[in-house]
Formats: sequence, C-alpha cells, structure tokens
Amino acid sequence: MTFEQLNSFLSEQGFFKVPSNLPEFVFFFREENAYVNVLNVIDYKQGFCITQDQYVHLKQTISNFFRERGVHEVHILSLLISADTEKAKQLCKEDAFCWLIQPLENRLLIHENQVSDFYGLKNLLENFLYNLSTSSEKEQDVSTSSKEAETYSMLQRFGQLPWVNVLLVVSNVILFILCTFTGDLLYNKGAFSVMDLIQNREWYRVFTSMFLHADIEHLVSNMLVLYYIGNAVEKQVGHLPYAVIYFLSGISGAVFSMGYELITHTYVSSVGASGAVFGIEGALLILVLLHRGKWVELTAGRVIFTIAFSLYCGFTSSYVNNAAHIGGVLMGFVVTGIFWLLVPGIRNNQKRGNLFL
Repeated sequence: MTFEQLNSFLSEQGFFKVPSNLPEFVFFFREENAYVNVLNVIDYKQGFCITQDQYVHLKQTISNFFRERGVHEVHILSLLISADTEKAKQLCKEDAFCWLIQPLENRLLIHENQVSDFYGLKNLLENFLYNLSTSSEKEQDVSTSSKEAETYSMLQRFGQLPWVNVLLVVSNVILFILCTFTGDLLYNKGAFSVMDLIQNREWYRVFTSMFLHADIEHLVSNMLVLYYIGNAVEKQVGHLPYAVIYFLSGISGAVFSMGYELITHTYVSSVGASGAVFGIEGALLILVLLHRGKWVELTAGRVIFTIAFSLYCGFTSSYVNNAAHIGGVLMGFVVTGIFWLLVPGIRNNQKRGNLFL
C-alpha cells in the first residue's frame, strides 16, 4: 500500500485532507452532526523517528486546530503506516486510539489495548487493504505470465533460427583459419585418404575431411552455398534432421569417393564439405518437388539446373572429387524424403527461408 492509495480511499469515504509542512504527517477529517472525526496519518518509515512527547503534542495540535474553528468535540484516530511493527507499537502503546497499517502485507493491526472500531471504519479499511492485496497478486500473476510468455517467445524465436547451419559454417571457417597457422599438420591428420582408411583404419578421416578446405576460394564457394541453401532447408526440416542430412551426405560422399578410387585405382587425398553441401542441395530439390514443384520462390527446374551446373563444373575442372558430389546429392535427396514420410511435423511445417540464388 502507498500513501497515495490511502489518500484516495479516505477521499472516497468523505474525508478531507489537511496537509502539513512535514510530508510524514497529514490528517483527514470528516464533519458529523455535532463532532468531527479525524484520522491522524503518520508515515512511520525507516529512518524516521518521533518521540512519545512529539506524538502527544501532534494530537493536541490537531484538537486545537478544530477548537479554534468552533468545533469542541474532536475524535482522533492515529493511523501509523510502518513495516516495523514493534517500533510503531512502542510509539502508541499508551494510546487506545491508534492503529497500525503494515504496508508490505496490506494488513491492519489492532492491539488488544486499542479500540476495536472507529465509527465503522475498521471493516471499510480492512476491505480496502484486502482488495489491494488481491489486486497486487493479480498484477504479479499477470507480470509473471507476461515474463513467461516473453521467455517462451524468445525460446521459440531462437528455435526457429537455423543455428545448426550457422554453427557448421562458423566451424568450417575457424578450422580453415587454424590451418593457415599450422601448415600441413591438420591436412595430414584429417584429409580423406582411402589408403589411410583401409591400411591404418583411420575412419575418423571421413568426418574430419568435411571441415577442411584446400584454399580460400574452395572455402568461400562451399560456405556461401551452404549458408543460403542450408538456412531454408533447416527451417523446413528442423535442427536435428538437418544435422543428420548434412553429415550422412558428407559420409555418403566419402563412400562414393572411396568406391571410385578403388575401382579406378586412382588414390588421392581430398578435403572439403562439398559432399555435405551437395547433400543439402539434394534436400532442397526434393523439398521443391514435394511442394509440387515450387518452394521459397524456387522451381524444380531451377534447382535441377543449379545442381547439374555444379556437377558439370566439377567434371570439367581438375582436382575436383565429383564422386563425393554425386554421393552427397543422392544421400541428401533420399534422407530428406525419408524424413518427410516419417516425421509429420516436417510435412506440416509452413516456415520458409530466404534464398538468394
């Protein structure tokens, strides 16, 4: 409860306010037929102190105020607003006409040596304080609900962000920067090599090679495609399915590359996220087809042309692992189709990403 709220309540009950030159003291009065009822309100806050003599003098001053105006029957009730109940009790322990209002809990405290009522004011004051408590609890509930809703909304917005794709792009960039400082160390340890897989059983190279790139051009071309296409695909299929599609496509690209090298007996060391990136392109293709040939302002023909052109550039260029590209795009296409059939949420998801192709 605040002093302003009490002021408003007393005004509604027909009391008139008489301010003083000290903000801690104010009194309200209401004229009856032959007498005046006065409420002596003291804001007995922490750090404020008034002695017993000052308290008695204050009430006497109020009585004199009305007697000077011809009113000789003055009934005064003190209302002490204080969170420190013991301190307030000490002040008015000798006064039967003194009640305490506990502002933090909105409670009216009347001790046994004090009057139980003051011209019907007790019930009115208790109802006023009860309504304040109820209103405060409702406001707290609304505030809590609002904060919970805001938190949920923030989590929901975060959940809609393509953070898996962003994390993949950032990881590739960071590892490339590390490679510039470590020379051939990471390439020797992590590049894809059929002989190292078969003879040394270093199967981890299937995974690590997806995060290594030969040069800045190789990195930028892969990451630009991954960022723009991957954002849209992840928003449609979800975070976990997107990660599965990405890594299975990269692994599939490595398997196709291994098969090609074993058949042709041309063994090379290769790096790059191209297999996984082509897998995301394959995922994009089937999503467009499943959306009846048009999705996020793309048509099936446009996506097919993009994939075909990328494969053509690979076949006409030297030092490009085309087998990994083919393996990746096929795996991305198939796995996304399986997710579409098995996960109803992906089919019902209406979110759309932004593509710039």
